[in-house]
Amino acid sequence: MRALSTYHAKRDFTRTAEPRGRVARGSAKALRFVVQRHDATRLHYDLRLELDGVYKSWAVTKVPSLDPATKRLAVEVEDHPIDYGTFEGIIPEGQYGGGTVQLWDRGTWIPEGDESPEAALAEGHIKFTLDGERMKGGWALVHMRDKPAKGRGKPHHNWLLIKEKDVAAKPDKPDALLAADTSVKSGRTLVEIAGGKKPKVWNSRPPTSVTASPVARNAESKKKSLKRRKV
Repeated sequence: MRALSTYHAKRDFTRTAEPRGRVARGSAKALRFVVQRHDATRLHYDLRLELDGVYKSWAVTKVPSLDPATKRLAVEVEDHPIDYGTFEGIIPEGQYGGGTVQLWDRGTWIPEGDESPEAALAEGHIKFTLDGERMKGGWALVHMRDKPAKGRGKPHHNWLLIKEKDVAAKPDKPDALLAADTSVKSGRTLVEIAGGKKPKVWNSRPPTSVTASPVARNAESKKKSLKRRKV
């Protein structure tokens, strides 16, 4: 349960329909991945790779880029249970990550290279192949220097999500996947899942809730850093 202790601590399961879940036992025949489009404080994409009985998770600030030259910031977040891979719905306001969740992509993944995926993640550079309904081919996650914590907060573990140069890549078309706006599970848009509520767009408005997502906190921190440099 230790691998999911942070996930459990952040949620009140009497209020949210998110699965409580547990660490999966045994080895999967094929490692699964999902991407959930998440309309929280800001609209972003949650990439989850199955490993060691949980989903290793990153909040990607924009739609995954099919252009190898365009990197996407991916903020590492807490491990999620495998049950989360089928979750789609509304997280209540006031709960961690409150907003609408859409199952945007799903499939299997294969780690590349001679190292174990655990070792590659620990070293901060992992390459892998995705076979999803929308994301395909080679990808990489590269760890950046951790952003120091402020006060009693924890440091941001920032990575870059990068498309490899292969037949699935689309140079000069980083936002090609924006056209894919429906759920691979239900066929619904975010608006339909949310009951008519339009999704938020990325902006520089600071979060007002202590339950703001890692993406929102990271964006606000970057904004303040740029202001200090201009002074």
